[in-house]
Amino acid sequence: MDDIGVAGDPGSKPTITVPDTCTPPAQLLSKDLVVGTGPEVVLGSTVQTHYDLVTWSDKRELDASWFRGETFPLEKVGDAPVIDGWNEGVVGMREGGRRLLVIPPDKAYGAGGRGIAPNETLVFVVDAVQVS
Repeated sequence: MDDIGVAGDPGSKPTITVPDTCTPPAQLLSKDLVVGTGPEVVLGSTVQTHYDLVTWSDKRELDASWFRGETFPLEKVGDAPVIDGWNEGVVGMREGGRRLLVIPPDKAYGAGGRGIAPNETLVFVVDAVQVS
């Protein structure tokens, strides 16, 4: 996980670099790049996030809330209608923080892919903009 490069500060779009020499992890990994100082994300929280998504296999940026110019609301953390890797991976973040998430296929879109290659590992950088 330390081999994944992330440039940029919270509040600005990050640049994610996935190394060619590493095997994708089999479990959800998270690392706080910046620890926020605001309220903590707990199960049931609502979090306004900014995020950037890169696929592990081809190192391609697939999506970013920054492109739309608005935050992505994550409501009822733990039971939000998003991939399991997000519901599990944002717990413990603090408002103002930035976290790197590496999400294996079984916590993402699995064999079905749903617009992403089947069995793809996803790399997210998530900013917790507001926690309530």
